[in-house]
Formats: sequence, C-alpha cells, structure tokens
Amino acid sequence: MITHFQFKPLFENKNIPGWHISFYFKKQRYTGIYHQTGKIEWTTGTPEPADLQSLTSQIHELMLYHVYE
Repeated sequence: MITHFQFKPLFENKNIPGWHISFYFKKQRYTGIYHQTGKIEWTTGTPEPADLQSLTSQIHELMLYHVYE
C-alpha cells in the first residue's frame, strides 16, 4: 500500500504536463517523475519487479484522481 503520496508540477508553467512524485511503500521512500503518458522515471531506487506493475497502476489511479479530475 502506498502512503504519504505527494506530487508537484515538474515545470513552473503548470500547463506543461509532468510531475515529481514521492511516496512510501513497504517502509521505503521512492521518488520519480510521472510523465503525461503515464510513464514513470524512478529517481531514487526502483521498486522490486514483483511490485512494479501494481505500484504503477496505483500511481496512475492517484494521478488521475488528483490531477486530471
């Protein structure tokens, strides 16, 4: 389960898509860049391959809820 999910615009011009994201998962902090296409570039660590698909899906849902609605 993702906790303490945060995001902020990647660029000063908020009309340009792209966001810095950060969150905790299994007591470890992860950060990355979420692109408009849904691609995530991990900037601190990469989640375990077994967790990657589930995490990506959860992050995408959170971004849809917070940014696109």
